[in-house]
Amino acid sequence: MKTPDATKRPTGLALYTQAAERSSSVIIRAYSTSFGLAARLLAPEIRQHVENIYALVRVADEIVDGSAAEAKLSGGKVDPVHALDDLEKEVYRALKDRFSSNLVVHAFAHTANTTGFDRKLIAPFFESMRMDLWKTVHTKASFDKYVYGSAEVVGLMCLQAFTMNHEYTIAEREKLVSGGRALGAAFQKVNFLRDLASDSDALGRSYFPGLVVEKLSDEKRDELVTDIEADLAKSSISLRMLPKTSRRAVAAAHLLFEELNKRIAKTPATELKTTRISVPNFKKLLIIIKVLLGGLPK
Repeated sequence: MKTPDATKRPTGLALYTQAAERSSSVIIRAYSTSFGLAARLLAPEIRQHVENIYALVRVADEIVDGSAAEAKLSGGKVDPVHALDDLEKEVYRALKDRFSSNLVVHAFAHTANTTGFDRKLIAPFFESMRMDLWKTVHTKASFDKYVYGSAEVVGLMCLQAFTMNHEYTIAEREKLVSGGRALGAAFQKVNFLRDLASDSDALGRSYFPGLVVEKLSDEKRDELVTDIEADLAKSSISLRMLPKTSRRAVAAAHLLFEELNKRIAKTPATELKTTRISVPNFKKLLIIIKVLLGGLPK
């Protein structure tokens, strides 16, 4: 006779999916403490979907900028172009087959199929990742395209998880999409400013159009900060429309990047070129407390 616990334990595909999702969660916790902190404010099911999304994003990023390059330097024969192509093909196969032997891909495909997003959001992401393999400077057009694919669509994938099983009018959905894109763009632009030195020195990249990192001025910094402020303001409008199951987590992430942007604004341009701006742990804790007490971005 089976015990009650045994009858509840998933089996077959459900068990495999559960294991795949645990793998994605491990990746997120290994790479991002700030993300993990905000993600804990999500309802468990939504949090898992968001972790599944970001785990795949992390793996793609490692192919482009991280572990794959190190493997090649240590004698491996990794070709980032082929590796990224293979990852994208495997994602599309998993979407169709609802299974992948790659655990991270399996978890991501499960989330995509469950929450309702497809190639329309996935393809631009891989296109932007590919740009990092060859493009070192950007025009306004290529910058906008890169930010859309590398950040805005990721925000829209998460939005699908946030609003799963909730009904919105067409107008409300459009406002949510606009806000989700703006928040993703703000996050990416803040990270560009935080990583000026490493992107320029180690990778030879300058993302902001026309910006020569060595010549960054306080005036140019202020211009970029103001642009980010506009994105954050735009996203705060739709944030209030999110379900309670995700609103606090998104608010915490919003406030964290708002704080980062404020610190960037106060940092001399000469220091931004050599220093990665961060938020102290005590300030992160204050942000979490504020959100738990009902505080939202203005």
